[in-house]
Amino acid sequence: DRPVSMGPQIIRLRPAPHCRTPIVSYSQTIKPDDHFINWQQDPFGNYLARAVIPEKTREFSVQIDLVADMIAINPFDFFLEESAQHTPFKYDEETEAQLRPYLQTNITGAKFDALVKDAKRIWVREQREEQSTVDTLVALNEMIEQKIGYVIRMEPGVQTPEETLTLLKGSCRDSSWLLVNIFRKLGVAARFVSGYLVQLTADIASLTGPSGPTEDFTDLHAWVEVYI
Repeated sequence: DRPVSMGPQIIRLRPAPHCRTPIVSYSQTIKPDDHFINWQQDPFGNYLARAVIPEKTREFSVQIDLVADMIAINPFDFFLEESAQHTPFKYDEETEAQLRPYLQTNITGAKFDALVKDAKRIWVREQREEQSTVDTLVALNEMIEQKIGYVIRMEPGVQTPEETLTLLKGSCRDSSWLLVNIFRKLGVAARFVSGYLVQLTADIASLTGPSGPTEDFTDLHAWVEVYI
């Protein structure tokens, strides 16, 4: 109901530079018009817009206009070094030092520790033939998908892994945080990623399987990235 002073605002609404979906154009409009913007990058490479509004104002709004080229992307289109073709594998000393933030975890709990033991059996595959790294990652992902029921959760925050395993259900961010910490317990660098799920209707119906969504759909989403 009256003009107020605002401190510096940090806005995190720009796709990360390593985003695999091509960003054709991006613009950010901030009101009031009288403001200063400095673009920064945090230690993880994310873009941050630091906005300073020098005068008192009655409004503050941020509008993002973005065009993304929704091309089909093969998630398995990557190259693995010979040393990482099969699990288990270990990072060399230099790489491990660079990845240290993504290997740290202090998560514990009876249910979580038990699940980590199951994950280690998948990772090591004792007394069995070598398993490709991709197949192992898929198996670990399936382990969580089969154990944790997916729900849409509107409450803020992320459940602890022990909470998720007690409830046996969680949102994408809860399952992702659980999986991140399992990977880290295995000595595999992993990080939590937030972004968007965009599913578009197919132009042509599939002849060999599901055609996908019947209408365009977008939502917030979270997932896991693993360094291999």
